[in-house]
Amino acid sequence: MKHKKTTKEIIILFGISIFAAFTVNFFSPFGIALVGQWDDSKGAITAKAKNDFFVDEFEIDDVKIAKQIFDSGKAIFVDARSTDNFKDGHIKGALSLPVGRFDEVIDVFKDQYSRDSTIVTYCSGRTCNDSHHLAQLLIEHGYVNASVFIDGYPGWEAEGYPIE
Repeated sequence: MKHKKTTKEIIILFGISIFAAFTVNFFSPFGIALVGQWDDSKGAITAKAKNDFFVDEFEIDDVKIAKQIFDSGKAIFVDARSTDNFKDGHIKGALSLPVGRFDEVIDVFKDQYSRDSTIVTYCSGRTCNDSHHLAQLLIEHGYVNASVFIDGYPGWEAEGYPIE
């Protein structure tokens, strides 16, 4: 009899704990998203957390369209990856603006490029959200024409497009 009571109490405590955890997660600004976009054929993957820098409408999801933009010469391609990754290879003519060093380098970038420049950010493909984060930071700094090439450097290189 005592064993049944203990088991029942454990189940009740477990249920209360689960409810409390979901409640705290729901109200926390840093809560973990319960629903995400995990199919990379539909775009960049993301958990779509509440504080996630993810903007679908600014995505360039076709490498051929990115190449047309590149060929027009009217856009600045900006690599959000680390300096080491940039040195290992990048889209020809791209600028390095590592999202992890954004605060250190944004003033120099703003001095060189006007707020109405067309900017295409990229990183390491659909599993990398650094390009989304960088585009959002640029938008917050007044850049109105920022978009994200979601296939990034790997997608570009796979097509045999110009790299350095």
